[in-house]
Amino acid sequence: MASEGDLLSTEIVNRGIESSGPNAGSQTFSVRVRRRLPDFLQSVNLKYVKLGYHYLINHGIYLATIPVLVLVFSAEVGSLSKEELWRKLWEDARYDLATVLGFFGLFVFTLSVYFMSRPRSVYLVDFACYRPHDDQKVSKKEFIELARKSGKFDEESLEFQKRILESSGIGDETYIPKSVIMSTENCATMKEGRAEASTVMFGALDELFEKTGVRPKDIGVLVVNCSIFNPTPSLSAMIINHYKMRGNILSYNLGGMGCSAGIIGVDLARDMLQSNPNNCAVVVSAEMVGYNWYQGREKSMLIPNCFFRMGCSAVLLSNRRRDHRRAKYRLEHVVRTHKGADDRSLRSVYQEEDAQRFKGLRVSKDLLEIGGDALKTNITTLGPLVLPFSEQLFFFATLVWRHLFGGKQAAAGSQAASSNKPYIPDYKLAFEHFCVHAASKRVLDELQRNLELSEKNMEASRMTLQRFGNTSSSSIWYELAYLEAKERVGKGDRVWQLAFGSGFKCNSVVWRSMRRISKPTRNNPWLD
Repeated sequence: MASEGDLLSTEIVNRGIESSGPNAGSQTFSVRVRRRLPDFLQSVNLKYVKLGYHYLINHGIYLATIPVLVLVFSAEVGSLSKEELWRKLWEDARYDLATVLGFFGLFVFTLSVYFMSRPRSVYLVDFACYRPHDDQKVSKKEFIELARKSGKFDEESLEFQKRILESSGIGDETYIPKSVIMSTENCATMKEGRAEASTVMFGALDELFEKTGVRPKDIGVLVVNCSIFNPTPSLSAMIINHYKMRGNILSYNLGGMGCSAGIIGVDLARDMLQSNPNNCAVVVSAEMVGYNWYQGREKSMLIPNCFFRMGCSAVLLSNRRRDHRRAKYRLEHVVRTHKGADDRSLRSVYQEEDAQRFKGLRVSKDLLEIGGDALKTNITTLGPLVLPFSEQLFFFATLVWRHLFGGKQAAAGSQAASSNKPYIPDYKLAFEHFCVHAASKRVLDELQRNLELSEKNMEASRMTLQRFGNTSSSSIWYELAYLEAKERVGKGDRVWQLAFGSGFKCNSVVWRSMRRISKPTRNNPWLD
């Protein structure tokens, strides 16, 4: 575990010219101490690598027996000439027909069991991201002015929000609900929440049905995730009522699961499709900004106001064979990590009321450290499933070496210990494209440093944060839409979507492109 000092970084801040006092007219500076993401790749735990190799262990019987059978068969056949082989087969078939038929029946039975028991491929046919109307667009300057006019914040709170916005990585064209922009009253009401939910969810679904040509009645599984706003009837019931979906649809409504709930929704839809052949599933990911708008003055609860913006995504998944040709991606892996057993992780992002009884999300100062631990677990579990064999071999060998002999070398001296650093896998060899949840500029900077990613690898995440802000669980889909608009996704490319959120959770999903994705002509939020 990293020491407390290793998790801190210092920054010199220019506070401008002093206007009064003994130092009037001179430049003043201050030192700001911040917590940063731990260098989790340098502290990999062996038990998490074992989780990734669990898949290989489950299939170990095939890996062990198939080479032996091939070797024995090759040795037997290789000793016979072509004429002797045909003569032997003819004699066996002529004089021992029962054995031949029995062998053939066993072969057909084994083949049938294999194909019936293997998981069905799940395809991503298409997806849509909602783009709000321009009259809901708010710049950072307008954001502060609107907050001042609302009369809900004092000058200290306004100055704090201004500083957060300046360093957030968010641009001047993000979207906020009209209830927040126009009203000086409480906007966190059920009425305003339902209005925003209808706008963003139906907007994304209308685009999805238009792009795919699928009728709402064709959908067999519906998964909706929204962390904060969970009315009764549920959001999934609102969608079923609006589109008049069929009565036997399998609907699920996920609440309180944070910004990584979009991947959880995909995982749930995959499980439902595995048990329901020849079916389609829709996953809707959204967050209601207005309903979660904090109106108090506690700084740790003002941070979500500065980052979260309007957005919603709708994803169409299918296990139907006929959708193979038109699908964009095939689902390869889903890896989920949950640190909720730890008290600090549970309270790192916590919804509660302040002293004035205003409801909001409290963000812990330890969030980066807690998030780093979840990220470390997730990516080391994912590594054995996606990394090339050479990378896995070096990584696993050095990890075992450090596990067995690291303590002795550390006791011998710091120089010996430093020479035994773990081999850090290059995840750029496993993926062509990265869609990292656009939480904040600071988080993206730390992730880029830890994973040693290039600016191009992080471009989709940074551009999504700048253009749309933090749209919670839907942000990874705005990032994939950006890559498609730039025509960067080719046939066979692997896409890694990585998201993290309250709980604390970190989840990964890996897609493989089925074809080259051409630039969309409509229904893409990046067309301008």
